[in-house]
Amino acid sequence: MNFQVKYFQELTITELYEILQLRSEVFVVEQDCVYQDLDFKDQKSLHVFGLKNDRIVAYTRIFKAGDYFECASIGRVVVQENERKFGFGHDIMKASIKAIKDHFNANEITISAQVYLKKFYESHGFKKVGDGYLEDGIPHIRMDKIHY
Repeated sequence: MNFQVKYFQELTITELYEILQLRSEVFVVEQDCVYQDLDFKDQKSLHVFGLKNDRIVAYTRIFKAGDYFECASIGRVVVQENERKFGFGHDIMKASIKAIKDHFNANEITISAQVYLKKFYESHGFKKVGDGYLEDGIPHIRMDKIHY
């Protein structure tokens, strides 16, 4: 898989369309959750995406400290459903953590994780912080990672 990291202004129209389509496919249709995905935060984030056969199949957006949470953060973690069996979720998380280090020189990362993915994020060094909460009707937990 080929990973790219781009600011919003660097995305091509086709890349932006594929990113929004993938996010809608998973977060709205697959998870049956009606929510406003277009939140004007894409413009201030870095977009990390994985290409397979010239198609975006894995994606996150990352933020520097203060733009979303107090610490740097990763959000909108998504892998196309038929590509999950290849471990691309782990690959996109590793690429995102590296991008935060490379672009923001940050040692702390916060995520708002869907509860059912707790073990997945723990495998990348994240630890649960505080109580769970509902975000767009789906149970979430805050998780932090401090890496050295």
